[in-house]
Amino acid sequence: MRFKFGLASLLLSLLLLFSLTFALPVTAASSQYVTKGNTTSKVVALTFDDGADGKNITKILQILTTNKIKATFFITGKAAENHPQLIKTIVSQGHEIGNHSYSHPDFTKMTATQIKTELDKADAAIKKASGKSTKPYFRAPFGSVNTATLLAVGNLGYTKTIGWTIDTVDWKGISSTEITNKVVNNATPGMIVLMHAGEGAPGTPGALQTMINQLKAKGYTFVTVGQLLTTPPTKVSSGQHIVKPGDTLTKIAALYGVIVQQLATANKLTNTNLIRVGQLLTIPTTNYTVKAGDTLIKIAQAHKVTVQQLVAINQLSNPNILKIGQVLKIPAKASTPTIPNPVPTTTNYTVKSGDTLYSIAKKYGITVQQIVTANKLANANVIKVGQVLKIPTK
Repeated sequence: MRFKFGLASLLLSLLLLFSLTFALPVTAASSQYVTKGNTTSKVVALTFDDGADGKNITKILQILTTNKIKATFFITGKAAENHPQLIKTIVSQGHEIGNHSYSHPDFTKMTATQIKTELDKADAAIKKASGKSTKPYFRAPFGSVNTATLLAVGNLGYTKTIGWTIDTVDWKGISSTEITNKVVNNATPGMIVLMHAGEGAPGTPGALQTMINQLKAKGYTFVTVGQLLTTPPTKVSSGQHIVKPGDTLTKIAALYGVIVQQLATANKLTNTNLIRVGQLLTIPTTNYTVKAGDTLIKIAQAHKVTVQQLVAINQLSNPNILKIGQVLKIPAKASTPTIPNPVPTTTNYTVKSGDTLYSIAKKYGITVQQIVTANKLANANVIKVGQVLKIPTK
């Protein structure tokens, strides 16, 4: 009996251990907060928040359809209940959707349970209207997020929390021209543009077509948020630099051994104080072909640059490995214009009886040494009557 009891206890303990092991909650990762695509390609994601009334959705959809553009709409649950047919149309036309909460509260002031209620209720209403879930995209009401918010929405399957690069502030009722200018004048590759679809943003439909036209003229194409997030980062070639947070032209110029004005000229920058994160800059360079016996130190010394500058501009992973025939980019040093020495001009003077170098120099307002130098005289005290001297002019 003792053996049977011991075996039973062991089995019970193992069963309890396994049940505890499988019952442990798995914590999902926090939602990734995104305000811009990681690319230097000229792509832009147009996004529209539909808070409740959706008054301008039909006009917006017409413009997007005319231009064959797909956008991303962030929808509240109340909006889905208010105009379900419009939500269905958004999805049926191939546009992307995301969750904008049910009633648009500030998520940073809510518990995880309250956040779950808001998102679940909104997703259910939107799914009922469109047949499609809003996951994995979420946009926080007021753009208000913190660490707890991102963790809570991430646990619910909203892996991407979408902010924006440019807030048009169209909700303030500003004019179409102001909305357009705000976007076009601040355009940057990979940007996410925030607009609104309700009656509180009357200028948005009027701005949209002009905005699209002007962005196209600048070389931009249009993508959804999902497409933007899967756009691969642009590969940077040697002799190029992607602007990072904290960069200035002065820092970049020092990194590559060039001067600010060279960078400005090479990249057609009219304002040397204005560069944007993600902007691709060309570094002015010349080429050098590696020869037998070359080392990076020798090449750097020969071109009066540093080894680190050569490593940076050529993106070398190992500065000790060079191959004969390898073409290296060399920072194009600004050449200081050489001012040619003026060619001295002279006039001739024939020595007369009684002349001395001193009297001749005094007559022409120059020094004795200037006459000696110009005529290569070995003895300044010996000149002959009839001798022709070159007199430097001032």
